Amino acid sequence: MRTLSALIAATALFGGIQLFHDGSGEGAADEAAPPNTYRLAANGDEAACAVSRGTEISDGLSLLTLAPTCRRLLPGIEQAKFWREQNDGTVAFSANGVDPIVTFAVADGEGYESYAPALPLLSLAATGDLRD
Repeated sequence: MRTLSALIAATALFGGIQLFHDGSGEGAADEAAPPNTYRLAANGDEAACAVSRGTEISDGLSLLTLAPTCRRLLPGIEQAKFWREQNDGTVAFSANGVDPIVTFAVADGEGYESYAPALPLLSLAATGDLRD
C-alpha cells in the first residue's frame, strides 16, 4: 500500500513539473521573456534597420545595439547605448541611460511608435533575426 501511495505521489509531482515546462527544458517564465531583436522603421517602411536589446543591467535598463544604418532614420540615434523600459510601457533609447534620444509608446497592435521627437515617426517591431 505504501508503494502505491509513493507511486501516486511521484506521478503527481512529475505531472506538476511537466505543467510548468514545455518539455524542452524551458519553463513557462522563459516563454514570457521579451524579444531581443527588433526592426526600426521610419515613416511607414521607407527605411529600416536592426535593433537588438541586450543584457539587462538593472531594473528596466538594458544594453542596446543598433545597426550602423539606423543613422539614416534619425541622425544621432547611433549614439544610443541603452534601452530603458518604464513601468508605463514606454521605451527610451539613450546614450547615458537617462537622457532619451528617442522615446516610444506602445503602438496599437504589436510594437512601439515614437512620440519624441515628433518627426520622423519611427516604429519598433519585434522580429526574427534581421541583419543590416
